[in-house]
Amino acid sequence: MFTIKNNESTIIINKSKFITNIFSVDNLDEINTYLDEIRNKYKDATHHCYAYILDNTKRFNDDNEPSGTAGMPILDCLEKNSLNHVLCIVTRYFGGIKLGAGGLVRAYSNSVSNVLSNTEKIELVDGYQVLIRFSYNKTDEINKLLESYEIINKNFNNDVEYIVNIDSQIKEKLESICELEIKKEIIIKHATV
Repeated sequence: MFTIKNNESTIIINKSKFITNIFSVDNLDEINTYLDEIRNKYKDATHHCYAYILDNTKRFNDDNEPSGTAGMPILDCLEKNSLNHVLCIVTRYFGGIKLGAGGLVRAYSNSVSNVLSNTEKIELVDGYQVLIRFSYNKTDEINKLLESYEIINKNFNNDVEYIVNIDSQIKEKLESICELEIKKEIIIKHATV
């Protein structure tokens, strides 16, 4: 399962301009923010069709294109590329030539394929947000182990406490050298492919 780095591309098909924006998202608020941002950026566009996948939630919208000709092809491309935590918006400026249902499906599919061909994928792996507690003399060792992980919070009292997002690979190593408490299971962005 993968997500992507945010990207944009443009293609022109029979005088219609298709601007495709793809975003990595972690929640519905981000999806709504990006949708508003694109609608405001391209206020005069004919259509803003989109699809997103966020964990087990999949949605699409044809934005007044004929039913099934825009949002569904966008979603299909995202699924075929094993993407998750992703929003794709295709903005269309109508060029005066009707494309027909089949032409629209191909145009929206090609728009998404085009942006994905130039977009970096990031692997999503099952992980944990954990609290780790350790003595000050282990700080260098712990920091070295965690240099490629996201440390959310650091607290320095009698012991050192970090809240950090980790994958299962590093979990066992940490458990062997410090106290570890799992706060919640999460999906983390792990490695660039």
